[in-house]
Amino acid sequence: MNDDNAPITETLLDQARAGDGEALGRLLESHRGYLTVLARVQIGRRLQGKVDPADVVQDAYLGAYRDFKQFRGSTEGEFLAWLRQVLAFVLANLVRHYQGTQRRDVRLERQLAVELNQSSHALDRGLVAQQSSPSQQAVRREQSVLLAEALARLPDEWRDLLILRHLEGLTFPEVAERLGRTLDSVKKQWPRALAKLRRAMEDGKP
Repeated sequence: MNDDNAPITETLLDQARAGDGEALGRLLESHRGYLTVLARVQIGRRLQGKVDPADVVQDAYLGAYRDFKQFRGSTEGEFLAWLRQVLAFVLANLVRHYQGTQRRDVRLERQLAVELNQSSHALDRGLVAQQSSPSQQAVRREQSVLLAEALARLPDEWRDLLILRHLEGLTFPEVAERLGRTLDSVKKQWPRALAKLRRAMEDGKP
């Protein structure tokens, strides 16, 4: 993992706030994996595969480009919180569309924002042990972003299992049903999937 990642993120934030569109593009692209994981969780919970996470994230990016001047933070953590708000707005519109509702639902947007925050916090804990001390981790990127990037590098079978079990909070029987596998195979694959993720976190590759 690169200890220079956090300063790079903050530099891109400064450049983007100064009107550098290319810096904003790089900044958003560097968080694509993170938003994609969060979008996948909500699509699984609320939209039952009706939309592609990549399309949802792209819509969120369009909104982020349009509204970036509203962002007032200076750290990666603050930027992630703002991106989750943008993603919540996009997801709420999709839910309304598939429910046939025309009126904007602010309460739904708030609930989605809460759930996205919970998913982000879940990425910070439980799946892999911290690899460094807090002082070392402080100069790196947010743990949730690093974990999302590691998940994105895994084969679909491992990533889906980890997301369903850890982030969506499904039981092993529910995971087996969603994936169309036997309960025994899912239970056996769980520790292997965790091992794959740990390796991806440590080595930067699956």
